[in-house]
Amino acid sequence: MPRAISRWDPFAELSEFRGPWERLLGWRPLDDQHEWMPAIDIERSNGDLVLRADVPGIKPEEVRIEIEDNILTVRGEHMDSSEKQKKDYLRRERRYGAFSRSMALPEGVDPKKVKAQTHDGIVEVTIPLPKETKAERVSITPKAG
Repeated sequence: MPRAISRWDPFAELSEFRGPWERLLGWRPLDDQHEWMPAIDIERSNGDLVLRADVPGIKPEEVRIEIEDNILTVRGEHMDSSEKQKKDYLRRERRYGAFSRSMALPEGVDPKKVKAQTHDGIVEVTIPLPKETKAERVSITPKAG
């Protein structure tokens, strides 16, 4: 069976080691313009569902919270640029990051009662949960006859 000829790249196998080291050391490629996922914690507190998302460096106006068809979505994007000029050179850096996280809400959540605030790089969304209904027991009576 004939085999295809392919060009040998001596550094190709090294690329599989690059990813874990970059994550460990916090390095990113220069063309890093992909989505990232903020860490999210969800807890039940005083009859509410409280969602906290870590969004350091993102301004409140760069975050959107939407509820549609019982799906809560927290999304945002951030663009940053800096410029440093010295006598012999000019350096410009641009960074862009976007994220989107969604979660299903329990039936009966009123979107108009959902509140959100931000502090110290954390967006906190408070979702009042509907009152839980107790299960009613139905008696079964045999039909005579």
